[in-house]
Amino acid sequence: MTTTTSPAGPARYRSLGDHTWQDQAVCHPSEYNPVDPEIFFPEPDETEKITTALSLCGQCPVRLACLDAALEGNETHGIRGGLTQEERAPLHEKIAKRLDYARVSATLAGRDIHLTKAERRAVVLAGYRQGVTVERLARLLKISEEHATKLLRETRRAFRNRELQQAARVGKRSWNSQDHLERDDFGTAA
Repeated sequence: MTTTTSPAGPARYRSLGDHTWQDQAVCHPSEYNPVDPEIFFPEPDETEKITTALSLCGQCPVRLACLDAALEGNETHGIRGGLTQEERAPLHEKIAKRLDYARVSATLAGRDIHLTKAERRAVVLAGYRQGVTVERLARLLKISEEHATKLLRETRRAFRNRELQQAARVGKRSWNSQDHLERDDFGTAA
């Protein structure tokens, strides 16, 4: 499995409620970095502003966190995470289905990551396979223990049903093959 890395190190995932990454953003105006925030909200025909904003985003150490925040917050205006609003539009449609196993693994390791629905389901599945306790799963997903119990029960049931269906298919195949062999054993009329 590959992980995203940047010159600054491994990818930094945005935690739930974490906005500290904004202080590290190149677009964050300060006394030593006088950036005009309006650059990041250009009109479609303001190509010079768009080029300037995209070049600043290209240097930003928290570009991925910014893009995640824009997608997860459904922010459709302006330039965020190094992409224009037109470039982000297809990503907005797919964000709920995003499944990044590195984020799932980081969550199971105890990191407080902002997850999509698909990633939350993957955490439950991986947690079930790894024998994660109800209490730990509740803590990882920030849900009640009752809800965690329900999710693990549903996962256990899904596994059981899948195993039963596979066993039924194998049994059906072997019965059909035996049935076929038995008919062939009669041979042809002499």
